[in-house]
Amino acid sequence: MGSGRTGSEFVTAGRVVLGAGTAADVPGLVAGLGERVLVVAGRSADVSALTGATVHRHRGEPDVESVRAAVAVARDVRPDVVVGWGGGSVLDLAKCVAVLAPGTSDVLDHLEVVGRGLPLPDAALPVVAVPTTAGTGAEVTANAPVRVPQRGVKASLRGRGMLPAVAVVDPLLTLACPPALTAASGVDALTQCLEAFTTPFATPLTDPLARDGLVRAGRSLRRVVEHGDDVDARTDLSVAALLSGMALANAKLGAVHGLAAALGGRLGAPHGQVCAAVLAPTTAANVAALRRTGAPGLGRYDAAAVALTGRTGARADDAVAWLEDLVTALGVPGLGDLGLARADVPDVVADALAASSTRGNPVALTAEELTEVVAASW
Repeated sequence: MGSGRTGSEFVTAGRVVLGAGTAADVPGLVAGLGERVLVVAGRSADVSALTGATVHRHRGEPDVESVRAAVAVARDVRPDVVVGWGGGSVLDLAKCVAVLAPGTSDVLDHLEVVGRGLPLPDAALPVVAVPTTAGTGAEVTANAPVRVPQRGVKASLRGRGMLPAVAVVDPLLTLACPPALTAASGVDALTQCLEAFTTPFATPLTDPLARDGLVRAGRSLRRVVEHGDDVDARTDLSVAALLSGMALANAKLGAVHGLAAALGGRLGAPHGQVCAAVLAPTTAANVAALRRTGAPGLGRYDAAAVALTGRTGARADDAVAWLEDLVTALGVPGLGDLGLARADVPDVVADALAASSTRGNPVALTAEELTEVVAASW
């Protein structure tokens, strides 16, 4: 008998508040964490209930300069607590602020892959995360992707200090999301559940979360895009996004997000749109590679197919077909429409192979296979 020890650990936000109308609890939750409050908010987010707070508005995905600007505001205000109120990108920026503002270091000191990669401090300002979209699950993750335009990539800040103290998930806040944003965000949540479920780093603690997220996204994503006022469907997607964040924070992602990191820094397109463009071709490539190599993991795609389709006998190829139908029905633009130049494909593939997310893929895809994925996503 071997003497080695194996096990798993589960980390998430310190407290999770979930349900319709729970946004009304935010002022009280914030008051319990400190007096000086900095709110990092989306452009249209209504944060008037947080009276006396300093508000820093943000739009788009965080990049190096927007992180620096927000951190500078925080170092001037010296808040006791940071509130992130908006989409996943806003929450990511709030987490960057919370972990960087107490010190003197720069974002590039800690970025993976393209930065110095220095460990982040565990001590950070407490964050109250209030998502207004159902997508990234950033309210319960310990990382934040940051665009690095000079390098044409996105890379992550990562550390336990980035876990929010409180996540408040109120599906009613997503009712104002237009169909295109709902679709892109929802596909991101679905992708995160799928990759966290099929990665070899999945655990007995993440599997039930990822599987339930797939079921909820599978039955409600199309519905909510077509009927944005359906509160039950909005709730399904909000829960799926929350579960996807919990799962990925304790497992890993895969090549879809590896490609998204390489593409997102170049295209400036919404993260969910990029994931949606490459989702079905990447899944097809993974299934084919698992069959060819005999590597374990094909059964995971069979189980995912059952969760997505609701059919007991569904198999991996059915998951691929279901995903292809989904992105067609949602009108997802291809990579060419998103602005990718064919001359950039070799660099995209090289960056995707180096991305931290790709390390969680269930099978090692070659440069040639990833090139074919990009071509099929055009």
